[in-house]
Amino acid sequence: MPDKEAAARIKINKLLEAAGWRFFADGTVPANIRLEPSVTIKSTDLDALGANFEQSTKGFVDFLLLDAKGFPLLVLEAKAEDKNPLVGKEQARKYAKSQNCRFVILSNGNLHYFWDLERGSPYVITSFPTPDSVTGYQKVTPNPQRLIEEQVVEDYIVRTQRPNYRSEAGWRNEAERPGYIQTNKLRFLRPYQLKAIHSLQAAVGDGKARFLFEMATGTGKTLTAAAVIKLFLRSGNVRRVLFLVDRLELEDQAKKSFAAALSADYQTVIYKENRDDWRRAEIVVTTVQSLLFNNKYQKLFSPTDFDLVISDEAHRSIGGNARAVFDYFIGYKLGLTATPRDYLRRFDSAKPGTRDPREAERRLLLDTYRTFGCENSQPTFRYSLLDGVKEGFLVNPTVVDARTEVTTTLLSEEGFVVSFTDDAGEDQQQAFKQREFEKRFFADTTNQLLCKTFLENAMRDPVSGEIGKAIIFAVSQNHAAKLAQILNQMADRMFPAKYQSDFAVQVTSQIPDAQQFTINFANNNLLGSGNFIPAYKTSKARICVTVGMMTTGYDCTDILNIGLFRPIFSPTDFIQIKGRGTRKHDFREVLFDDTIKEGVRQPIKTAFKLFDFFANCEYFEEEFNYDEVLKLPPPKGQGKGSEDGGGGGQGPVVVGGTYEHLGADILASMRVEQITAEGMKIDRMFFERFEDTVRDNATIAAAVESGQWDRVIDYVNREVFDKPEEYYTLDKLRKAAAVDRRLTLREILEKIFGLIPRFKSRDELLEEEFSKFVADRVPEPPSAIPAIKTYFKAYVTSNRVRDIIDSRQFTDLATNPYFTTHDFRAVPQQYRTLVPEYVKDYVSLNQFAP
Repeated sequence: MPDKEAAARIKINKLLEAAGWRFFADGTVPANIRLEPSVTIKSTDLDALGANFEQSTKGFVDFLLLDAKGFPLLVLEAKAEDKNPLVGKEQARKYAKSQNCRFVILSNGNLHYFWDLERGSPYVITSFPTPDSVTGYQKVTPNPQRLIEEQVVEDYIVRTQRPNYRSEAGWRNEAERPGYIQTNKLRFLRPYQLKAIHSLQAAVGDGKARFLFEMATGTGKTLTAAAVIKLFLRSGNVRRVLFLVDRLELEDQAKKSFAAALSADYQTVIYKENRDDWRRAEIVVTTVQSLLFNNKYQKLFSPTDFDLVISDEAHRSIGGNARAVFDYFIGYKLGLTATPRDYLRRFDSAKPGTRDPREAERRLLLDTYRTFGCENSQPTFRYSLLDGVKEGFLVNPTVVDARTEVTTTLLSEEGFVVSFTDDAGEDQQQAFKQREFEKRFFADTTNQLLCKTFLENAMRDPVSGEIGKAIIFAVSQNHAAKLAQILNQMADRMFPAKYQSDFAVQVTSQIPDAQQFTINFANNNLLGSGNFIPAYKTSKARICVTVGMMTTGYDCTDILNIGLFRPIFSPTDFIQIKGRGTRKHDFREVLFDDTIKEGVRQPIKTAFKLFDFFANCEYFEEEFNYDEVLKLPPPKGQGKGSEDGGGGGQGPVVVGGTYEHLGADILASMRVEQITAEGMKIDRMFFERFEDTVRDNATIAAAVESGQWDRVIDYVNREVFDKPEEYYTLDKLRKAAAVDRRLTLREILEKIFGLIPRFKSRDELLEEEFSKFVADRVPEPPSAIPAIKTYFKAYVTSNRVRDIIDSRQFTDLATNPYFTTHDFRAVPQQYRTLVPEYVKDYVSLNQFAP
């Protein structure tokens, strides 16, 4: 069909010209596009390039793109719009080798692949690379074996650093440097960080180019990333690295970390500060948002500009539109995340419009595993909070569960019920729940009580005795302002003449220099330092009150208190917020008086307090159901305070609007629980342990070896599942596998014992079943295969389509979004009955259930 061929060629021509390739000389600059040998064109022939090019008597199918010296650089294989560009793969490879070209582009005008013949398979691109970018990319000669064999040991990072850089005196001087963040002190790689890098090397040996590190907050993901960057650069497998973050404040933090660890060998820049000279740096740090703005990543960058892309907090920085930035660049990909997906329930495809924020996170995390080649939900490397606690690198919280009468009622199933008389004189009632606190339900007395409880029970600094540094998470910026004001007023009474309203600081986006406040707080100079002991460099401001800042990636090791002054419904947010306190800390590091040092009895941080005023911990520990729609957590043994639910009818009410509770509030309950080494339930749900459990069980291993599957499955159900140690269940293991269909327990066990290499996806099974179907009944004409396949897949996977076909209510297909009347008419008559008959006889539909 010449029209489709012409359309494809015209689109390809425009893409080439947009990327800086030239069909004709431009002054003294020669053309760098050539058709197959012996084929020449004139400027007047340009329109003819779009006409039926695959049928051309001159035979040209390929473009040959040249470098600045006129040597062959890249082969472009063009196909018509109705053809998959991959059909020209072998033809292009042959031609590229004949021209001594390493690179190939396969395109039909709409879909394009870039193929580095020395690196693996074709990679989808959304725009063509520029000549300069491909030339630069060519300078890297991949040598995976050198990367695999590189010896990475504990001093891998410091090996080229300045002498005595880690001396005590050196650290004191370094700590005085503006913008210094204490976590940069770590230089030697810890055992688990080495294991992460070695796991990546092993994955490269298995032919993988995508990797995912799932490491708990506080375990040094950035330092591990620095070692990975050095590994790739030092082994010559990349020439430039892009490090993507999802928050502005993390740009500077990442740059400082990389500069401190790698500056002796490589240059790190933040893109927005180096828009013109970023090409001279080996490491470029930027936010995803800055590249997304006005599609800057496509306009200013070429797909071959970066050989390694690292996504920090990967489940966020590749979500939504941000995924386009990540996928745009060719090369190795590494994802870093502190948030596992095992505890997020499966998407309910029957309710795609759900607004539950956890559902959005579940899809992001599921997509994260697939994006990084972890189809079985097992990352390249995993190190959990429990691992860190057990090995002495992290600390668990002491949870302070405190509830007032008002918050207890808000948490109840009925909510806080307010009685009032409307404009018509009718008696009415309205209920407010925890989600509405400080949004539609206001209670100053409750905020006062929460702040008082927090200050009276907060952990104290072991050196100075003042309130330990804290972060409080509020509902909104207005709520944060209220809390900061209350805390400062209370601090003036508790510590007269000590703070002058510098005790608590609002740190939200409305506050000028809020980002710098977070840095100063980590560096112990927010609004001053050494307020109680001049020789002790600890922040004068003791509490930062925030909403969404200071969560992901914020490093401040001496945090002793975290306040949840709001309900949390996102497991990701809960883990990130909790993670702000898990890092260990030696409080003597910033104490410059040896006599005082000797008197500090417990200078090492062994725990922190997590103040939970809205039953968040109970929610995630006991009420968070991983398979069903979530419900609000009920209170434990607390009454409603009055017959009408505690509202008492006090305060003005606007129906559908806001309510201000003008009554009193008292503390109804407070429970303090030290989290043990077993951790919180949300931390225990790392299902790779299931593999170790069953492999180490002699009874299971022997039964599997002898093929006694009924015995194996019965034993696992009785002796392994639903035990309090690990809470394994088949549904949870299915979620951990991150496969888009319903796995059987036998499949899971077969994978664990190496009887199958991996779990097949839903579509892979569908393709296999369809291949079996057509094996003995090759359709005529063969062009009907796509229509038959669409019908086959729809019938297998959609209950609605099966009902329509089986009941012969074909007119209902007109409104079916998955398989339409047009699709059905394209199916040859005999296959309209053959497909359902075959599926009913030979296909197990249960395995395709989500």
